[in-house]
Amino acid sequence: MLKKEDFVSFKANWEPKHLNLAAMAREINLLPDSFVFVDDNPAEREIVRRELPGVTVPELTAPEDYIKALDRGGYFEVTTLSADDRKRTEMYRQNAQRAALEESFGSYEDYLKSLEMVGEFGPFDAAHAERITQLINKTNQFNLTTRRYSAAEVEGLLGDAGHITLYGRLLDKFGDNGIVTALIGAVQGETLDIELWIMSCRTFKRQLEQAMFDRLCEAAAARGIKRIVGHYYPTAKNLLVKDFYATIGFTMTEEEADGSRTFAYALDGPHAPLCTVMEIRQAQ
Repeated sequence: MLKKEDFVSFKANWEPKHLNLAAMAREINLLPDSFVFVDDNPAEREIVRRELPGVTVPELTAPEDYIKALDRGGYFEVTTLSADDRKRTEMYRQNAQRAALEESFGSYEDYLKSLEMVGEFGPFDAAHAERITQLINKTNQFNLTTRRYSAAEVEGLLGDAGHITLYGRLLDKFGDNGIVTALIGAVQGETLDIELWIMSCRTFKRQLEQAMFDRLCEAAAARGIKRIVGHYYPTAKNLLVKDFYATIGFTMTEEEADGSRTFAYALDGPHAPLCTVMEIRQAQ
């Protein structure tokens, strides 16, 4: 039998359901489109669809068909189960603790420092290839080029001299967030073209992206790279990162009519680290 402590977030009040759902999303640091809203009241379903269009809202008819509707929708099916997946509930509970802590700080940077974060970064390797592939193929919000890679393609990048690859794990005093970011860049002479950069929405706004870029600049400089090129291809789900490259020092060099953008970063001298709130380690 399920008990209250089995739930990461619990709301029982008179607030509108869409407001409670939005509050839950903030607490565990997920975007609303990660949620499935199930309700037997068609008016409540319509309100959530209108107010939170990213939320999946199954249409329900007769009570005896509820289970069938949810089963056919495949909302909770799992095709692969990684070690990080098995810790997912605890990760969300830790995110709720982080959100509660944030409210007690006047300075956001002080809050980030209080988390005692550690970022672990390294090139793609066989031990983490499965998780990296899973992350690439399920991440939508922080996915600048929207590319997907098969397991074979990820494995083909291991040790490939024509590419620079990086993955990142984030830990803090509340626990291990697991592998939450990955990057693939193609080496073209003295230019590095970023083909993929993704990050889980669970770690938005914690300077992990800045730390990842710092590590990329180190790896690129070691290879004699003088220029880094990044691309943004717009989708309905990744609009929040359309200006991301500009925020870390890139200059936009091209913009297409469909909103696609190309950015460039000159790596012609020492790179001043952008991340100031976490300890950096080499992944083992």
